[in-house]
Amino acid sequence: MSHKGFGKLKKIGSVLLSSMVVMGLLAGCTGGKSAQQQEEKVLRIGVLYGSTDDSYFRQQYTDIFEYANSNITIEIVPAIDQNQYRYNDGSEPYVQPDYLESMKKIMTGSNPVDVVVADTSTLKQLIAENLLKQLDPLIQEDKFDTTDYVPSVIEGIKDLGDGNLYALTPSFSSSALFYNKKLFTDAGVTPPTDKMTWDEIFDKARLVAKGEGNDRVYGFAFNRYKGNDPYWDMQNNYLNTLQLKTFDDKAETMTVDTPQWTKVWETVSKLAKDEVIPNNNNIDYSEPWTAISSDLFLSGKVAMTVAESYYINEVADANNNASKIKNFTAVDWDVVTVPVHPEKPDMGGNIWLNNTFSINSSAPNADSAWEFIKFINGEEFAKLKSRSNTYEMVSRKSYIQPKQGLDYNVQAFYLLKPVPPTDSKLESLMMEKQGLYSITSMGRNYFQEVLENKKTPAEALKAWSEKGNSMLQEIKLNPKTLFQEDGTPFIPEDTGNTGI
Repeated sequence: MSHKGFGKLKKIGSVLLSSMVVMGLLAGCTGGKSAQQQEEKVLRIGVLYGSTDDSYFRQQYTDIFEYANSNITIEIVPAIDQNQYRYNDGSEPYVQPDYLESMKKIMTGSNPVDVVVADTSTLKQLIAENLLKQLDPLIQEDKFDTTDYVPSVIEGIKDLGDGNLYALTPSFSSSALFYNKKLFTDAGVTPPTDKMTWDEIFDKARLVAKGEGNDRVYGFAFNRYKGNDPYWDMQNNYLNTLQLKTFDDKAETMTVDTPQWTKVWETVSKLAKDEVIPNNNNIDYSEPWTAISSDLFLSGKVAMTVAESYYINEVADANNNASKIKNFTAVDWDVVTVPVHPEKPDMGGNIWLNNTFSINSSAPNADSAWEFIKFINGEEFAKLKSRSNTYEMVSRKSYIQPKQGLDYNVQAFYLLKPVPPTDSKLESLMMEKQGLYSITSMGRNYFQEVLENKKTPAEALKAWSEKGNSMLQEIKLNPKTLFQEDGTPFIPEDTGNTGI
């Protein structure tokens, strides 16, 4: 047979294989029933935000289902229409939308949505207000298999519903600790392993850090980007697992003047002052800004960093093109779980469940909604998406494989349980009293004083607490109060606008 003829057969085989996958999906979706014999229905899917262009969501979740069920027309309904911000000329301040209340509006009324797609914070509050159907009875009745789900994902969803399932998600995103094997080998230090504590990682970071000035190689960075800010990095990647609060649930009293807060500030400030982690003092901004120079890990400036699962694509792409990149050497790397706190040894990793799928308690088409949720959370859908979704990981662990044929510790991305979402009541409070954001920002000024040896961590936290309490009192007297950078209050002329 000629090479040309073989090529044609190979192409035909590839098409047939793709067709078989799609047909498997369709069979699972229709359950062997003739779509023409079924009643015509409109399945309304409510999403937190969107616009008139819903093509991405449809490509990701609904196109195949709708094709297989010709009697079902899917309508995407955004709780927040982002088109309203497109033509804002800047004359009006941005007002943070209330996602929870907006979602509740499209779930009620004369034409409620059937399926609810939300993040975990919104999901938690909808469950608390009994606005979603419990899925456990449906799962048991249909013998829908959830045993293959990543435990951290399924347990994370259960935690939101007091041990019951009110949602499923076909995918999730996560982070892990990336480390440079060569830097550890050169330093004669054993590389990190899964579920190490933060203190253990920091100890290793001290051992591998080296060099001076612009040649400094840091032991650890909370994120990979050049220009790290220790205060905000600490907020986002270290404090979140401890769930330390800046002020109480009523936003009346500061809660930072405590031994636990002091320990955190002592730990992170010392790492920054000793240049074990980046502190912005030795950033060479005259260096040309490139995809490599702006990345501490790729440029070999840090031995360990926390990064998302999709960062693998960037590392692999850089390594594959190493011969074409000036002054770049391919990075020999691997991953382990994000460090944990001893108080919560199984929690961390910043696992994000961005799109959870639930059934509205008032859904007119609850049966069709369940069929749709089963479909996108099924095995065949996971098989298909495991090959095409480069930014998230599928929730069924049987189909989680290292990307691009690489060999790395892929389970590091799902061994830990997700951090519980922020209380939606706190989020509502922050939107109602947007001056509260300034109190969190104000903490950076006091942390900077620690870095400059002007205050001890305990002194700085006490000062922040006193200033914060004063600001909270201003907000209590007038919830619309906003603040300047130094914490001085001012009240907008139009108190109807709460934007910052």
